[in-house]
Amino acid sequence: MGPIINDINCLIVDIPTIRPHKLSVATMGAQSMVLVRIQASDGVEGIGEATTIGGLNYGGESPESIKTNIDAYFRPLLLGKPANRLAELRQLVCKNIKDNHFAKSAIETALYDAQAKRLGVSVSDLFGGRVHDSIPVAWTLASGDTQFDIAEAQKMLDLRRHNIFKLKIGLRSPKEDLKHIASIKNALGDDIGIRVDINQGWTETQAVRYLQALADVGIELVEQPIHYKNLAGMARLTALGRVPIMADEALRGPQDGFRLAADHCANVFAIKIEQAGGLQAARDLISIAEAADISLYGGTMLEGSVSTIAAAHLFSTIGNLEWGSEMFGPLLLKDEILKTPLDYSDFSLKLPTGPGLGIELDEEKLAFYTRKF
Repeated sequence: MGPIINDINCLIVDIPTIRPHKLSVATMGAQSMVLVRIQASDGVEGIGEATTIGGLNYGGESPESIKTNIDAYFRPLLLGKPANRLAELRQLVCKNIKDNHFAKSAIETALYDAQAKRLGVSVSDLFGGRVHDSIPVAWTLASGDTQFDIAEAQKMLDLRRHNIFKLKIGLRSPKEDLKHIASIKNALGDDIGIRVDINQGWTETQAVRYLQALADVGIELVEQPIHYKNLAGMARLTALGRVPIMADEALRGPQDGFRLAADHCANVFAIKIEQAGGLQAARDLISIAEAADISLYGGTMLEGSVSTIAAAHLFSTIGNLEWGSEMFGPLLLKDEILKTPLDYSDFSLKLPTGPGLGIELDEEKLAFYTRKF
């Protein structure tokens, strides 16, 4: 008889950010992460994470609802089940629990972490093995202050931590945003890649009017300019060919990916393991994109180190991650809950070599930042 799941513990960890992070949907001064720890009868523990943006401003799950649903529904469903039969457990969860993609991702990550440890391999090995040992990482400039953003970008370049930058826009008027973008682009120069994320902040008519202006100032990629439900509008903007369009909020699982690919709604897919519903669903999305000749980008929910490195393990197996990634979430936090922080250097995130996710929690830090109920 193989190992069985003995216990599932779920907690919320609150860590302040190094500066306010302004999006069109929220301004963040701290990040709340849901950490899941699954213990099996063979003594192996797996860890996973679910992290959203701005409570319920971004989507239908919040840290509080994730914890409640894991405690009330996932835990009773999984206790006593075989810990090493991942496909069976995934089917069981999907049959009995609808939606809850972020919670599913945390549970699945913990199961993959434990199984990889059990086998003495890395999580990336469970998806066919690495093609890359490091992943390029963009930094998001989201203070809202032009001169501050320029100084922050130049600091990142000097540290050799990031040489690609994404600007969060959509909160102000398009004309104000264009001035902000042009100033940053001029300050950093032509050799530095600049993308923008509008987070659904524009109407379709605004996008039609201003996409060419974004291209003219040197923007190389535009992420989710309009509402995620307006797929016909996304297809129309993509067909304009003014600047590559990346789908993000519109990608909530493989079914969405298939529809977007079939209707030519984007040039690029932002892959987020939590938004997709877990590592396997994200892998399915990647396969759809590859079959449809849609370029790939490693997205983030501003997760902490656990979910960030889980995504990195998956992204390391992609032959052509054309647009790199933005897995900078841990760097936005004032403190770290790992004994050894993730290695960000030479403009990329280096993958650890140990079994499972290859990370170890700092129990003292974890206890300090865990929310008390």
